[in-house]
Amino acid sequence: MGIIDVVLLMAYFISFVCALLLMVALFLYFRRRIRARVISLFMLAAFFFLGAYTAKMAVAFWLRFSSAAGTDAVLASLQSYAWAVAQTGTTLGLSILTVLMYTRRRDLFIVLSDLKKGGAIHADAGSDQS
Repeated sequence: MGIIDVVLLMAYFISFVCALLLMVALFLYFRRRIRARVISLFMLAAFFFLGAYTAKMAVAFWLRFSSAAGTDAVLASLQSYAWAVAQTGTTLGLSILTVLMYTRRRDLFIVLSDLKKGGAIHADAGSDQS
């Protein structure tokens, strides 16, 4: 295992731990927001992106560790599929965040009490809806 492998393993591990800590913080945030019955779409998209990124860092750590140790064909194929799923989730989450940011839709909310009735209304819509 070369110095580059050690540096990358450390960087992937630190990124993974930081992403996990952020996921816990966002989970606690969502628990409070669910009790308030209003959830920000932007924060939900950020949570999805961070979840995909966390999975991607776990796969990157797994790939780097196993490439240093050597792998067989089945494991390499499984790693390739895992990387493709993690990258697709990260790209989708990043795309959603980008669309929300550039369309200035950062302040959209889902009101959970309205979902039970069958209508999805965001919290900043007001009462003038028909």
